[in-house]
Amino acid sequence: MEALWVGVAFALGLVASRQGVPPLVGYLGAGFLLHGLGFRETAFLAQAAEIGVLLLLFSVGLKLRLRDLLDPRVLGVGGAHLLLFGLLAFLLVPNPPLALAFSSTVLVAKLLEDKKELTTYHGRLAIGILILQDLVAVGLLGLYGAKELSPWAVFLLFLPLLRFGVSWLLERSGHEELLVLFGLGVALLGGEGFRQVGLSPELGALLAGALLSGHPKGAEMGRALWSLKEAFLVAFFLEIGMRQGLKGVDLGLLGGLLLLSLLKTPLFLGLFLLSGLRARTAFVAGLYLGNYSEFALIVGLALERTGALPTGLPTLALLVALSMALSAPLARFSHTLYKRLEPFLLRLERPGRHPDQEPERLDGATALVVGMGRTGGAVYRVLQAKGERPVGLDADPEKVERHRAKGRRVLYGDAEDPELWERLDLSGLKAVVLALPDLEAKLLAARWLKERGFSGLVAATSFHLEEDPLLKAAGVDLLFHPFREAGERLAERVLEALAIMGEVSHGRS
Repeated sequence: MEALWVGVAFALGLVASRQGVPPLVGYLGAGFLLHGLGFRETAFLAQAAEIGVLLLLFSVGLKLRLRDLLDPRVLGVGGAHLLLFGLLAFLLVPNPPLALAFSSTVLVAKLLEDKKELTTYHGRLAIGILILQDLVAVGLLGLYGAKELSPWAVFLLFLPLLRFGVSWLLERSGHEELLVLFGLGVALLGGEGFRQVGLSPELGALLAGALLSGHPKGAEMGRALWSLKEAFLVAFFLEIGMRQGLKGVDLGLLGGLLLLSLLKTPLFLGLFLLSGLRARTAFVAGLYLGNYSEFALIVGLALERTGALPTGLPTLALLVALSMALSAPLARFSHTLYKRLEPFLLRLERPGRHPDQEPERLDGATALVVGMGRTGGAVYRVLQAKGERPVGLDADPEKVERHRAKGRRVLYGDAEDPELWERLDLSGLKAVVLALPDLEAKLLAARWLKERGFSGLVAATSFHLEEDPLLKAAGVDLLFHPFREAGERLAERVLEALAIMGEVSHGRS
């Protein structure tokens, strides 16, 4: 039975992925198909689905940072959007679940990771709002799933005192399977502990993750658990689809709620603009958040158990799947869409200086290094040591601050922003180095430099040989292959060391 589930989920997930749609849409479709073929959910599938949900909440807890949540644009825009979208939903659709105001953490995080935009300004903004929504979702789960509290629940007040012991164990868990096992154990223990005292296990898993938030190995554990979490979440989506299939889907309600989802992005756009952000940041972040969330299904499942779900779970499941299928391609091409809509969107931008303002002058720089990671940072140091005047550019505000603290001239700027290249004064620049991890970002930057008529040297990293012709066609003059050329440089140093050793040995003889 399990082999059949996995096979069907893989097949439809692969089809969805090939069409540019998130694989989880295929997993929901697999559940609907299996139900239609006469298969039903089992105790094993339900247990695996619960583990997936607990791991998802544990991962959210690992990312909790009070500083990010208290950002006025996260708290203000995120809170206002929840209230306004909830109000719109109540006005347009009878008795909609509040969970429809949430956007998909799984989908948005995956899209941002694929495009290497998790640490950009708009990426951090989107993730901050998603975590705020997730906290509200956990609150709803606690409300709907609340039972009579055990007297032992009072000991949960001492939960923060466990941070030292849990952190001590985390530091000794290594970097491989023990790290994964430790994370899984803490997530399950948090969920089961809260269940035993009459509280929501989802809340327990989230707070267990929050215990390790900010720990140096917390992010590494989150990455190690990512695939395991994704695998167990497949069971959750399968169970949702297999529970009732498509029986009882209300097509009129489905259409109305799908149209309602189209209001999410414009509402986010307007709120971001009112908060003082640039039109591009507001548009791109809003486009990522314009979908319904898997948390709508998790909360919907809790509502269904209490008989309080007005839409019916099959309608809700199909709604979430369709909204993700519509949202994902738009988010993937958000930068291209912005380029086309830029003249109109710029008119909506508030005047004055913006918190995500990008530079317009480089003040005598002779080289621009775009992407200040390890490769870009090394390029910057060598150019400076050789007498050039480099300036660094990066879309990660924290990375910009770290470099500035070391006395380097590094500015905030997103290489995929056409407005940056249109306004940036390139006079005096002899070279632009594109040390970015994402191919699409390098291609866009190279093309815009070419459009501006930049006559200096354009150099770029290339991680795969098939990228070379694309980069050259975009206007890149010099290509560097970090992995291959690092090996060649290591071989040269080995030969140099051997030659020196040979000379020393010869001298002694």
